Amino acid sequence: MKITTAKNAGFCFGVQRAVDIVYKEIENGGNVYTYGPIIHNEEVVEELKQMGVRVINSLEELKDAPKGTIILRSHGVTEAVYEEIASYGHEIKDATCPFVKKIHKVVREQSEQGRYIVIIGNPAHPEVEGIIGWIKKENPGGGANYTVILEEKEAKQFSVPKDQKLCIVSQTTFNYKKFQDLVEIISEKGYDVFVLNTICNATQARQNEAYQLAKVSDAMIVIGGKASSNTRKLYDICKKECENTYYIQKLDDLDLNKIKSFRNVGITAGASTPNNIIKEVHTVMSEKSFQQLLEEEEVVKISNGDVVEGTVLAVKEDEIILNIGYKSEGIITRNEYTNTPNLDLTTVVKAGDTLQAKVLKVNDGEGQVALTYKRLAAEKGNKRLEEAFNKEEVLTAKVSAVLNGGLSVIIDEARVFIPASLISDTYEKDLNKYNGQEISFVITEFNPRKRRIIGNRKMLILAEKEKMKKALFERIEVGMTVEGTVKNITDFGAFIDLGGADGLLHISEMSWGRVENPRKLFKVGDKVTTFIKNIQGDKIALSLKFEDQNPWIDAENKYAAGNIVTGTVARMTDFGAFVELEPGIDALLHVSQISREHVDKPSDVLKIGQEITSKVVELNTEDKKISLSIKAMETPENEQNESEGSGEAEAESETEVTE
Repeated sequence: MKITTAKNAGFCFGVQRAVDIVYKEIENGGNVYTYGPIIHNEEVVEELKQMGVRVINSLEELKDAPKGTIILRSHGVTEAVYEEIASYGHEIKDATCPFVKKIHKVVREQSEQGRYIVIIGNPAHPEVEGIIGWIKKENPGGGANYTVILEEKEAKQFSVPKDQKLCIVSQTTFNYKKFQDLVEIISEKGYDVFVLNTICNATQARQNEAYQLAKVSDAMIVIGGKASSNTRKLYDICKKECENTYYIQKLDDLDLNKIKSFRNVGITAGASTPNNIIKEVHTVMSEKSFQQLLEEEEVVKISNGDVVEGTVLAVKEDEIILNIGYKSEGIITRNEYTNTPNLDLTTVVKAGDTLQAKVLKVNDGEGQVALTYKRLAAEKGNKRLEEAFNKEEVLTAKVSAVLNGGLSVIIDEARVFIPASLISDTYEKDLNKYNGQEISFVITEFNPRKRRIIGNRKMLILAEKEKMKKALFERIEVGMTVEGTVKNITDFGAFIDLGGADGLLHISEMSWGRVENPRKLFKVGDKVTTFIKNIQGDKIALSLKFEDQNPWIDAENKYAAGNIVTGTVARMTDFGAFVELEPGIDALLHVSQISREHVDKPSDVLKIGQEITSKVVELNTEDKKISLSIKAMETPENEQNESEGSGEAEAESETEVTE
């Protein structure tokens, strides 16, 4: 058995300093107290108790305690607790970790400057409780001016006024990766954020080392107190990478029978674990008799990562049992055979087949060897993808899954991720339409170590469009009639896909008549036949105002002076109303021509949409102007009456002359 102990396992600087302070005070004699357990390790606390150190868990206990030296634990205390302890007359030795003291100073200064404090950590942890106690609570708006966030859900629900500035700190023993994730969630909300990574360097180093060690070990031993937050995080990190991870507090907790069949065993320990316990565990595991016991049971030697070949003994729907010449059979689960969900393995493998596979775990926890077929295939697939990446080869594969933010395709069991931004040259709201479809792409990023193999479909689309664009511009010219598809509609016009480039059909070119809203004429996907009005660079201006449909062609006949015409009031000004005689032809009805009666404004007697009949009094085809008059159609009654009166007078005059 190979046993590897993490270099950073055991007491960190802050814990060692705190324990050293306690031992020094014991040597000085007198009553020695610690406010709370000096560190989170029951073995150490019990040992100190045997040496006369008393743990004080509340200020009430301290009031009646004989005068002596009270040592503040490494996790720190609130400012209020510090001041009250000092008032009792005891000598105070502050064993607070310097990294924790730094956080106290930061939150005090930042809260005094008006920033809202966000603490990433466990609200029940004594370190976090101590940090809260150094935040200045004055909040002009009322309520607390801090919050503690432990989980992703809490970060997503976090909300304060947008103009509130934030200061984010962390519990020193918090998981660094999780801290980064929570900070990112909060930062995306748009606040003015000051982030201070207050995770202890030793904590980060210990976590990173444990992660790396667990990845290459068949089993992991994590040593530390049950109440130790940083030890629990080490266990979680190791457990994720190594299924056979055991959390122990002391040697007596270790069951050697559970790990005797493992070849590579890693040991790490929390920041509050004494070195003597770590050495004791290592020594017992390294005894020659224990190593001999393991060697006696081995038939052949295999290690994690080895490639083995075996014969299929049996196949179930979700499992393949393989004889690899080892003391126990190898097992390939469905998930380790293929990326295809719910595949019935009996349809692809049969007893007697020979398979190559890679060793995942020499002991899967049930005495069998955990193997993977798909990861070995993926390694071969990665070589295929690497070649395609280097040659800029176009690949075609079926979409195996629609994920958040992109698509997943599989080539020879190797996964390729195509981000949503690289699927098309336009925004794709619903990616589900690609599920199960074959798509072509190129590999633009290849980094299998970081599991980043990125496909790019957008590049091919843009290249094809550029090719089509070039061909389009080579064949089109001004005046040519073209057909296209409505791609997008705006308030000022519609963009028409001509097959390689878009042309703009401006609202003013949609009709000889008036168009108020392009969306009432067209919808996306409509086929439209237009003609090219202008080409400037790569911009194409389109028009539907075909000259043979120009309403002014026959205007001299239809709207000659003296003709009676009917139209609709389209718009009005103070000086007159514009009447639409037909789409594309508007005529002016001047306010003075509306009636023989005085009209102050056209809107006093007319309304938009009203149909009126009038006489054409002037036609100017060159300037495309027509003048109308209703007044010219009216019979002047007063003139008629005057005419009748004049006749009677003449008759009377003639009578008088005759007489």
